[in-house]
Amino acid sequence: VFPGVRQAQWLTKTKLVEGLPPAVQALMDNPALGLQELEERAKHMVSHARLWDTAEAAPRRERYCPVLFENLIHICRLMSGKYPALSKRMLARNCRIAATWERESILLQVRGLSGILMNSMSPIAPVASKEEIVATKEHVLETFYPIAPTIDLQEVNVYKELNDTGHMCPSGFRDGYPYSHPHTLFFLESANVRTDRFRPEQLRAKMLMFAFGNALAKARTLHGNDPKVLEQPIVVQSIGTDGQLFQFMVFQLNTTDLVSNDGVKNLVWIDSDQNLYERAQCVPEVKKGIVTKPAGISGFQPDTFKKFLALYLHGTV
Repeated sequence: VFPGVRQAQWLTKTKLVEGLPPAVQALMDNPALGLQELEERAKHMVSHARLWDTAEAAPRRERYCPVLFENLIHICRLMSGKYPALSKRMLARNCRIAATWERESILLQVRGLSGILMNSMSPIAPVASKEEIVATKEHVLETFYPIAPTIDLQEVNVYKELNDTGHMCPSGFRDGYPYSHPHTLFFLESANVRTDRFRPEQLRAKMLMFAFGNALAKARTLHGNDPKVLEQPIVVQSIGTDGQLFQFMVFQLNTTDLVSNDGVKNLVWIDSDQNLYERAQCVPEVKKGIVTKPAGISGFQPDTFKKFLALYLHGTV
């Protein structure tokens, strides 16, 4: 089986751009936002999740991964005092997504639990210019001949073509629901056993498929089912983590005309495999009476935290 993201690109008719888009990078680099001032608090929150949250000598991943996520979200929410528009957000858990589309002669559907979904009262503005979108017409999607691009997908009978966001969500995204725009999906790979977790490449593919699914369902809600290049592209972000390693993604749906490989493509920016810290030493390591590794967090990476915060701020600040 070929790598997941390459397959997801073909399935979603998407061009990949390495790294985060300039709009997000600008937030990270803007001293006026004061992100540096929150670094110590973030480091403290990592210590809380990894070292202090439980009486266990070494907290299990299924415990510290969700705690770390809640801690980081808490820091993000502190910014709403400075930027009141940030309070116009809603975190929805256990949401299901369903989106159906056709590629070449294949009917495809993404459906299932779409992580934790943060919705906003207003959409994120497009991150690629009209010129950049038009330029995607020249991009040639990778083919996998003689391997079918659907080689490892589950084949099922589809009796109803669903296009829906949050149809089984406690928030119940009904007409008139104020937080109607998908903003960021969060995927927590918190299983203790490594084989039960998605590998980073698989996780990035899952993030891409669900960001695309949410964007496509939203586009159909706004513009109907007719395939078209969108006048106002839809941006959905995604963050995935196992409690230490982070994956960051910004997806822009430019077109719902997905059948052929020609024309405008969708765009995704991916920043892969960013550690928030190198190691969490729950108890000191002692050799011959000498502490060789003291307890605590080592190798904290402030830029990874800033990326998390910048994606949260994106579209409002």
